[in-house]
Amino acid sequence: MMEVRLQAQEDEITLLKSSLADALRRIRLHDQLLPLLKQQLIAGVYTGWLNGCTNGCTSNRKLSSSSAFDGRANCTMAFFLGDHFSIFMTYIRNSLIIEMILHIKAHENRNACKIVNVIYVLCSVSLAGHSIKMFIRGRPITMYIPSNIQNYEDLKMEPPSERLELDWVYGYRGRDCRANLYFLPTGEAVYFIACVVVLYHINNRTQRHYRKHTDCVRCLTIHPDKVRIASGQTAGVDKDKPLLPCVHIWDSTTLVTLQQIGLGTFQRGVGSDSGTFLCVIDDSNEHMLSVWDCNKGTKHAEVKTTNEAVFSVDFNPSDSANIITCGKSHVYFWTLSTGQFTKKQGIFGKYKKPKFIQCFVFSLTGDVLTGDSEGNILTWGKSAADVKTLGKGAKETFQIMRQTRAHEGSVFTLCNLQGGALLSGGGKDRKIIRWSADLAPERECEIPEKYGAVRTLADVDGEELLVGTTRNAILRGTFSDGFVAIVQGHVDEMWGLATHPSQNVFFTCGNDKQVFLWNAEEHKMDWCTTLEVEYGLCADFSPVGSVVSVGLSTGRWLVLDLFTREVISESTDGNEQLSVMRYSPDGSFLAVGSHDNFIYIYSVTESGRRYTRFGRCNGHSSFITHLDWSKDGKYIMSNSGDYEILYWDIAGGCKLLRNRFESKDREWASYTCVLGFHVMGVWLEGSDGTDINALCRSHSERVVAVADDFCKVHLFQYPCPKLKAPSHRYEGHGSHVTNVCFTHSDSHLLSMGGKDTCILQWKVMGGGGGGGGGVGDSRERLASASASASASASSTSTSSPEPCVVCEMSLVGTPCPRPAAGSSDPHTVVKLHTLHSHIK
Repeated sequence: MMEVRLQAQEDEITLLKSSLADALRRIRLHDQLLPLLKQQLIAGVYTGWLNGCTNGCTSNRKLSSSSAFDGRANCTMAFFLGDHFSIFMTYIRNSLIIEMILHIKAHENRNACKIVNVIYVLCSVSLAGHSIKMFIRGRPITMYIPSNIQNYEDLKMEPPSERLELDWVYGYRGRDCRANLYFLPTGEAVYFIACVVVLYHINNRTQRHYRKHTDCVRCLTIHPDKVRIASGQTAGVDKDKPLLPCVHIWDSTTLVTLQQIGLGTFQRGVGSDSGTFLCVIDDSNEHMLSVWDCNKGTKHAEVKTTNEAVFSVDFNPSDSANIITCGKSHVYFWTLSTGQFTKKQGIFGKYKKPKFIQCFVFSLTGDVLTGDSEGNILTWGKSAADVKTLGKGAKETFQIMRQTRAHEGSVFTLCNLQGGALLSGGGKDRKIIRWSADLAPERECEIPEKYGAVRTLADVDGEELLVGTTRNAILRGTFSDGFVAIVQGHVDEMWGLATHPSQNVFFTCGNDKQVFLWNAEEHKMDWCTTLEVEYGLCADFSPVGSVVSVGLSTGRWLVLDLFTREVISESTDGNEQLSVMRYSPDGSFLAVGSHDNFIYIYSVTESGRRYTRFGRCNGHSSFITHLDWSKDGKYIMSNSGDYEILYWDIAGGCKLLRNRFESKDREWASYTCVLGFHVMGVWLEGSDGTDINALCRSHSERVVAVADDFCKVHLFQYPCPKLKAPSHRYEGHGSHVTNVCFTHSDSHLLSMGGKDTCILQWKVMGGGGGGGGGVGDSRERLASASASASASASSTSTSSPEPCVVCEMSLVGTPCPRPAAGSSDPHTVVKLHTLHSHIK
């Protein structure tokens, strides 16, 4: 009952917060309307009214029939106001709109109140012409259109000329997968992570990628010819469309798919290839065992195995009609004959039955050797039927012939070597032991604790080994020389990503408490350190490039020296997790966005080594998600969890800018906010607000990369202010993409998966993506597109041109030679719904 009451109270608090946020939005909207009205009045929207009243009701000026306010309206206005008309004009000329409304209401002039209503209508129409609304979860979000856009509705969005090409994959999936590391005669190690199967040449340090899978790869096996590879993917969901599990058989030389089998049959496959047939175990409740013809892609036989977990399956190399499976508390020996399976269970007899049989191999004599969770290697053999005990119908059985104590903790992997020798890899003791053919220990070594336990082993040349570990690392080495990591990665969900301002390095942090500095040019890890208690969620490099700040899960944040890896500064803001760290363009300020709804501002001195609290931005009604600095370093744009866009005057004391309209033309040093006019087109119709986790504009301001919740990376033209903007879409991640970031030269894009613990490095191809593009091109392109659309609309229009309200000029969208009211500068004729207005 207490839990139900607590949940009800939390729901009520959430509703109250939402109501308060809506009330605050209405107040801000009211504050925004008044300056807009003043601007329209000063600019001369009502000049026609005033001139009409001055010249009398018989004005014969020819105005557009579409204009709602002609000379007759001016006379009506004068009639309504009566004696107050001269006062009204004084208020307008002095832009004292509030005082005007108070004066009218104070004198209780009912007709004048109609004018007040007209004013509000005018202001609403004017605001509509300057803004556009998008809706997320039914909540309207107002985007103000920059002044250099003349015809928003006619803007045309195109996909960018730039494209992405997968360059490198960081990471390996060893924490929860088995038997997923092999060595090919080509000198390549084969393994997988996320949706990509990687072929990594261990000497040349190059990668190739098989990318035909649409969801996470969970199993892998190599054909005896060492060319064909079978890999199986799990089931998944792309938005509302299910992704069916299947197994791909493909050529490792050409990366061409030869067969796709079992589409919709499997959830997870663990398989082995005997040459002609492939056996697969799926991850359904019955763990179906099926045998497939590799050449035809057809199912040969199928049988239910067990409701318990199954870890491994393989053909007997000396008899392809025999198949062995093992898993939780079982070893099964299967015989396949004329499409039918018969099963015999391994008998443990006097030996203790382990909880898990983790792995098995075949000896040169044909015996089966299993490794279990008790740390033993069991040798299984076939025994004659016990007719004396079981009677005349007794059949032969598979029993334990020998038990060999191997490791402390589980035996995770066994690997055959040439000549009959055997390798075993331990879990708790992290040892690799070499055994002779008669299971006498010959050599052993222990891998460092930071890499975790031994998950799988692959023989390179009889001496050199590859070791996959439970902490997602691949090691290379020998018993005598030891082992070094050639592949490393995070082992838990990642969110923090930052690229260096002048070098090809990047920084990552995640829930595993590890922080990595990576070299994007050499495709390797420069260094790694582990945090003591908290884990990192966000990071940013100082513009000087010598330090990096890391926001943690407890409200604490650190500043690390890139060269010494030491913590040179730390502070705590609130007690909730931090979501964004962002330095100002000149590095003089650091903004820290928190889940306590505040943005904390610090002044930065001594090249990023000293931090002093400058102020705090208070105004969001939900947690901070993203923020960006203006190019002059004086303002901040921020997003929050309730889809709010706010602007802050930092130089003026961290003040909230009530009139968001005034920020519509402000230029931003970076663009990572997922909500804003310039990136409105990245949202799909019906998005719930969490579909996009992050975005990043290139330094050239030509493209924007988007990380979505459906395992995809998108590349859009920047700016893309219209909904349903076209994009290039890229697959590879097997989990929600949490972050994206361009390198300093825009030569590469980095994307980070969440649960898949994978970092993908994409090369930016075409479109001058090498980083030379001039900043500010985006504004010129947008203005040019708007002008082109306007000219096109004018040239193709079949109706007569509409005149300007002030000067009667008939070319909408062209410079007007007559200055606007209250200004000596020329104005531009634009159309705001049914009104014509004059804007500088």
